[in-house]
Amino acid sequence: MSMQRTARRRTAAAALVLAAGLAFGAVGCGSDSGPATGTAKKPQPPAGSHSSPATAPAADSSKVIAVLRGKKGMVLTLNSAVRDSGGFVTVQGVLKNTSSEPFSESSAWRGDETEMQQHGNHLGGATLIDIKERKRYYVLRDTEGRPLATTGIRIIRPGEILPVFMQFPSPPASTTDVEFQLPTFPIADIEITG
Repeated sequence: MSMQRTARRRTAAAALVLAAGLAFGAVGCGSDSGPATGTAKKPQPPAGSHSSPATAPAADSSKVIAVLRGKKGMVLTLNSAVRDSGGFVTVQGVLKNTSSEPFSESSAWRGDETEMQQHGNHLGGATLIDIKERKRYYVLRDTEGRPLATTGIRIIRPGEILPVFMQFPSPPASTTDVEFQLPTFPIADIEITG
């Protein structure tokens, strides 16, 4: 009898610990948004887009909010930075290789974070800086750690134009002017609309 009681108590204790662990995990995963470190519930990429370069959303080229000239003839033209109702800011634009040589150094655009190194070449190293609030916003990631930005970038041929996007947590509604940074490009002041 004593052994049976002990076994039941151990089973009950194990079940209690498991239930508490599951409840704690559910509470930790239930937040709609995380801190400005780039962790959040998975937002949706811009309508009609995927994260591969071949199907990235087409930016409205009639509006230019910044032009950044990077290494080896790469030019990043930003066309929009739009805040949506879900609490995200989507920055869209195009990358163009203006040199006569293929560009193959896009791995620098991933940034320095170890987690971002394992998802191929992408624009996950981009950040928005809210100078007034003294906060830096990183590209959002999905639940598997992949950046919500253009991914799968390989060699960019001379003259090739690549539509790109990056999605960030939204700064406070009162913040409209931010600095945009992407490794190997200069900093650009941009305005968030929407």
